Amino acid sequence: MEENNIINEQNAEQQAPQAAAETATTNAPVATAHDDFDWSVDKRNVSSYSEEEKAKYDATYDSTFKVFDENSLLTGTIVGLTHTDAVINIGFKSDGLISLNEFRDMPGLKIGDEVEVLVVEKEDRSGNLHLSRKQARMQRAWEKIVDVYKTGEVVTGTVTSKTKGGLIVDVYGMETFLPGSQIDVKPVTDYDQFVGKTMEFKVVKINEAIRNAVVSHKALIESDIEQQRVDIISKLEKGQVLEGTIKNITDFGAFIDLGGLDGLLYITDISWGRISHPSEVLQMDQKINVVVLDFDDEKKRISLGYKQLTPHPWDTLPANITEGAKVKGKVVNIEDYGAFLEILPGVEGLVHVSEISWASTPINAKEFFKLGEEYEAVVVTLSKEERKMSLSIKQLTEDPWSTIETKFPLDSRHKGIVKNITPYGVFVELETGIGGMIHISDLSWIKRFNHPSEYTKVGNEIDVVILGIDKENRKLSLGHKQIEEDPWNTFETVFPIGSIHEGTVVKKDEKGATVQLQYGLEAYAPARHLKTEDEKPINVDDVKEFMIIEFDRNEKRILVSHTKVWEQSKAEEKEAVAKEKRVEADKTRKAVKNIQGKVEKATLGDLGALAELREKLKQNEGGEEKKGE
Repeated sequence: MEENNIINEQNAEQQAPQAAAETATTNAPVATAHDDFDWSVDKRNVSSYSEEEKAKYDATYDSTFKVFDENSLLTGTIVGLTHTDAVINIGFKSDGLISLNEFRDMPGLKIGDEVEVLVVEKEDRSGNLHLSRKQARMQRAWEKIVDVYKTGEVVTGTVTSKTKGGLIVDVYGMETFLPGSQIDVKPVTDYDQFVGKTMEFKVVKINEAIRNAVVSHKALIESDIEQQRVDIISKLEKGQVLEGTIKNITDFGAFIDLGGLDGLLYITDISWGRISHPSEVLQMDQKINVVVLDFDDEKKRISLGYKQLTPHPWDTLPANITEGAKVKGKVVNIEDYGAFLEILPGVEGLVHVSEISWASTPINAKEFFKLGEEYEAVVVTLSKEERKMSLSIKQLTEDPWSTIETKFPLDSRHKGIVKNITPYGVFVELETGIGGMIHISDLSWIKRFNHPSEYTKVGNEIDVVILGIDKENRKLSLGHKQIEEDPWNTFETVFPIGSIHEGTVVKKDEKGATVQLQYGLEAYAPARHLKTEDEKPINVDDVKEFMIIEFDRNEKRILVSHTKVWEQSKAEEKEAVAKEKRVEADKTRKAVKNIQGKVEKATLGDLGALAELREKLKQNEGGEEKKGE
């Protein structure tokens, strides 16, 4: 190539003087004979030129080549081919070389073919012209992509490979990105199926700085669908029946493809009966007929119905379903006030909590019923106009309260099961539908409970006595302590007021303490009656002596005192001492009288003895006065 450049430069240098000579000959005056000799030619036959002439000849030489800048796009001609390169003539003073790898899309490449190239550098470090067809194609492709992005035209491209998050598409020879979300209107998981396919795309985003473009196939589909949607909506009417394909199923309904337009079939419009999920009735890609319930031209929303294509079940209710008839149904909904049984798809009846059992005991519907369970019931009321039905489970059996007096007479004894416990009593079931309450005060003759759960638990068996019957309100008054005789008649003789008994402190608070006496009887000791002789406090589990200070048989109440015990003991001791002194004083008085009666005359010795007796008598009388004070 360097040889070609040198030859070209030599030819140009030889042609330039000749052209100049011809020009000079044409313009010069008629030469004389001595003027034919060129005095400027030296011995080496080399002419010398002035600076002006050189500039003139250089300009003439440069005018024979094309004028262009680097990064320009030009059309060149292939003037030579080697095993590795193609020689390209673009009209410059030298030719350029381009690797044959850039002509893979031109298998029949030959000399004379014209190709578009990009001038990378007029002279590289080696002084050669640097051309590139690949960069020319990239440049031209980018210009086209920018143009179609602005105009919105559709382009054709080939998917060349898969990449993270999408596909690589060749458009005009340039790689563009097709995101996975822009392949189709439906979610795509298998990208490999598109590799190698030629498809139509729309350029949806470009980045001038890095020359990156994003294309979309979904946009074209949506555009077609939008046109179809407009056509379909323009022909829609309420009540119109259309055929569609189920394209998606959700918890709240199903989306139906009506041929370019999607409609929503709500779960409540799928079946007259209750369903928990649309998949119970519908399947993906299933073709069904639907009726147009409503549509919005502006929002382009269509509400569809499926169940509306069949008559309402209430309008075709079987003749054998009447008031008083027995029916079977499945629990489809449970509320606090009762449960709904589905007799037929779309036909439901309510079993109120009051119609579950003959018993007056409150029943929790959410604990009694379970979704999906089947029950038999009696139709109590029926209204086809309001499409309502009330059912009863308890009326499947005879009302046990109609014969309550004969089966459960007053004062009769029975066994029952504890069903519920409240702060004020225990609910006991004697048999299905029959039950009553034991008041907390009727659990025990001798013990007081803060809560019935201290005595029994739910599910326990318990003996009861019928205390009262309220047939109108379906209530029984029951007692448990009445199984035994009232022990308080006996307790009154065992625990008389003033008697002292040993007791154990079982509970204590600021106001006093509960004391357990013999036979399990409990008494109460106020705080002021818990003082000890040594002033030490009485604690729980202490065993002390207590005096009965109050006994109320009617209220079943006993008050006791520990303080009274030791106070009374002290008083008794004082009384014993005083009594002894009084006896001694009486003896002394009698002795004095005896002496006075026997002695008529007093002697000195007698007078001394008498004085002694009087002094002793005074001391005894003084002691009694102090005791009285």
